[in-house]
Amino acid sequence: MAFSSDETTLELDEMSEDGETIVSDEMEQTILPTYGTMQDSVCRLNTAEMVEFNQNSESLYFNDNQRRIDYILVYEDEFFKEQTKNTKRNLLLKQKKKRQAYEANLMRNGLQLEATKSVSDDGLVFVKVHAPWEVLCTYAEVMHIKLPIQPNDLRQRKSAFNWFTKIFSVSEDVIIPEQEFFTAPFEKDRISDFYIKDNESFFTPATRSRIVQFILSRVEYAVKENVKKFGINKLLDSGIYKAAFPLHDGRFNVRSDEKGCLNERYLLYREWAHPRSFYKLQPLDLVRKYYGEKTGIYFAWLGFYTRMLFLAAIVGLCCFLYGYKSQESCTWSKEVCDPNIGGNIIMCPQCDKECTYWYLNITCESSKKLCIFDSFGTLVFAVFMGIWVTLFLEFWKRRQAELEYEWDTVEFLEQEEQPLPEYEAKCTHVVVNPITQQEEHVPYTAFGKCLRMAFCTSAVFFWILLIVASVVGIIVYRLSVFLVFSATLPRHINGTEAIQKYLTPQTATTVTASIISFIIIMLLNMVYEKVAIMITDFELPRTKTDYENSLTTKMFLFQFVNYYSSCFYIAFFKGKFVGYPGDPVYWFGRFRNEECDPGGCLLELTTQLTIIMGGKAIWNNIQEILLPWIKNIIARCRSSGIETIKPRWEQDYRLQPIGKLGLFYEYLEMVIQFGFVTLFVASFPLAPLLALVNNLLEIRVDAWKLTTQFRCMVPEKAQHIGAWQPIMQGIAILAVVTNAMIIAFTSDMIPRLVYYWSFSVPPYGSHTSSTMQGYINNTLSVFSISDFKNESRPVSPAWFGTQTTCRYRDFRYPPGHEHQYEHSMFYWHVIAAKLSFLIVMEHVVYFVKFIISYIIPDVSEETKAKIKREKYLIQKLLHEKHLKLAKKQMGNLADKILKGAHNLTVDKID
Repeated sequence: MAFSSDETTLELDEMSEDGETIVSDEMEQTILPTYGTMQDSVCRLNTAEMVEFNQNSESLYFNDNQRRIDYILVYEDEFFKEQTKNTKRNLLLKQKKKRQAYEANLMRNGLQLEATKSVSDDGLVFVKVHAPWEVLCTYAEVMHIKLPIQPNDLRQRKSAFNWFTKIFSVSEDVIIPEQEFFTAPFEKDRISDFYIKDNESFFTPATRSRIVQFILSRVEYAVKENVKKFGINKLLDSGIYKAAFPLHDGRFNVRSDEKGCLNERYLLYREWAHPRSFYKLQPLDLVRKYYGEKTGIYFAWLGFYTRMLFLAAIVGLCCFLYGYKSQESCTWSKEVCDPNIGGNIIMCPQCDKECTYWYLNITCESSKKLCIFDSFGTLVFAVFMGIWVTLFLEFWKRRQAELEYEWDTVEFLEQEEQPLPEYEAKCTHVVVNPITQQEEHVPYTAFGKCLRMAFCTSAVFFWILLIVASVVGIIVYRLSVFLVFSATLPRHINGTEAIQKYLTPQTATTVTASIISFIIIMLLNMVYEKVAIMITDFELPRTKTDYENSLTTKMFLFQFVNYYSSCFYIAFFKGKFVGYPGDPVYWFGRFRNEECDPGGCLLELTTQLTIIMGGKAIWNNIQEILLPWIKNIIARCRSSGIETIKPRWEQDYRLQPIGKLGLFYEYLEMVIQFGFVTLFVASFPLAPLLALVNNLLEIRVDAWKLTTQFRCMVPEKAQHIGAWQPIMQGIAILAVVTNAMIIAFTSDMIPRLVYYWSFSVPPYGSHTSSTMQGYINNTLSVFSISDFKNESRPVSPAWFGTQTTCRYRDFRYPPGHEHQYEHSMFYWHVIAAKLSFLIVMEHVVYFVKFIISYIIPDVSEETKAKIKREKYLIQKLLHEKHLKLAKKQMGNLADKILKGAHNLTVDKID
């Protein structure tokens, strides 16, 4: 039943509402269906017909049950509330005129509209949009959409592992595989060449929504200062429409029998998003069909990354178990724990005055843990991960090329994107396009653009320096709190208090600093996310792609410094520039630089990585699950009323919007994790295992969000993962350097090897054969307590007795030597070995990476054959066919001419 006719009378400059006349002198010109403007007259605009809800909650069609709903627009009736101030009524009238002009132009572009009021909120109106066949064909040609021309006749090469992958694949009886076709860009003039069974199924719902969104983003609605305003995004930003989205095809937990419902959402939830499907391979073709190539390529990449992590996780676990098993035979750890060796070695204080002397054997437990991670297995794993990351990136290129072909994005031609509304609103300067020689409006001059870019770059570096300042703050905290723990925690073992074996000042400082660092990182993330968006908004990129690329660069720089700076400090700076007890190095002339444990800083780096990586994974998954779920519960509670049957469009409206940036934050989260897995894996071989467990959960959580908690997103084309590919390649190159440096400068592996092969035997050692015995005594230098400066001299405890020396971690000559407290020969041997190892490992790994990259082609031979076959078919079907037809027609014409000439000659002869 219609509440109003298709024609609505609207006076543009003067409108009477409840007997009151309102005149707006500054009213923007409203675009008419003819794309002209009209100012002091009355025009009749076609608007959506208002109909009642037909009580079919799962219908995907207009009330006539013939026209499919391709898109939904939602607005709030401007005058539903009776009491409205006059100033606000003027604004509401302007918004209403723009909306009506916009809908009129949509209808002029061929779209069909039907409006229905909300069953739970009378102020809301849902406008259903349908694209007829002619409109779909026209814009499919404009957008160069590839559509089927012939079934794929190439035989699929069966893999030897098909029997194995079939166990983890979704049954073909549940999700029927899509028939493969050779495709070509659609052309209306050659529509007979395309594989069309029926008009209803030729364009999939995702393609229909994409075409409608293309139209919605380009239809005009007003002109201001000779600048046309157009696009649904601008109307959404200004509040004229509250939402715009395509429909889900049904409920996620109930199979629908409605006409046109393919139950793809139901199948995706059951076979993809449900927790019981965590072990199954993803139905990527169905994901791509329902959500578009851009979403499909993300889940394809995430799934491929997770599968590759299986190998890394297994090797890392084996290295961890090897280290765990070898800790019992770790000679230098036994010396630390031995009461006759470590129990007799008195260590120098690690801070001024407040700290006191301590026995080496209080670090017994930490030295045992360090044996797990600082072993030969770690070296093997670091080299393996340098090769693994290359294999991952190269095989992903092959997989990506296969998806490009299968999903018709091989020759994906990016369409000219619509300028962002913010960009369009600032277009006040006129320039001449050097190519078209036509005038164009731009938001700034060349000089203004340079100033804007300089300001944005400066702002980025300023905020990065602020992140570095927060890291310095953590370092100052570590230096300060170490004094407190050193003064309050006991420095010798009391057998009746077992906890003292674990709670040393170093351990307490490390754990508390890591927790505080994680909290600060998460808080800064929220701040810098908004800062990066503000800087990018001020930068004013022209298109959405430019916007995403610019934001990606800024966000990754922020996140890189935020997450990794503390790890870089522990790995490469802590304990490296501390001097010696008689001449320590100070921060800001006040805080004494902190030292590593006698076993090095590797265990502390492992603790830092565990807390940050594990805490980040737990926090992100809780946030991704709880936030949308709670918001949807609140929305349902607010909309609960007398009506119990709600239409499909209203059920979807109560879900969460997907957001302008789409899957940007999902990519960012995974790439940051990729950095943890590769950059510092030499200190934490269990990182790939933690990432694997997290990703198995992440895939299902992201799938659950999309299918149950968010509105259906607009399908978008994407050829690859975009800027994230070069970012990962950069991380992979950097990872070789960081892991080599961790093994060389952070772990104690190189000093142990130097001692084992050179300094445990003559001429430097006294052992007859290479051994690790005596390593701890050899690597701890001697310091005379009489050489302490007055400002750093500690108070000797009662148990210290008449001791005159203490030990510290360094390679220096003892007091009384002609070069006392200068670096010893052992130090220079170790430095030479570290540099040699660094150079050799880097070059070997880089060489292997180069060979692997060269051997593995980016596109497989099978995919190349398919691409060539498709190009051949396109040429044959779309060109040769018409050429043969033309030749046949020309041949018939020539035959007629020759026959006519022959008859004429015969007549003359007669």
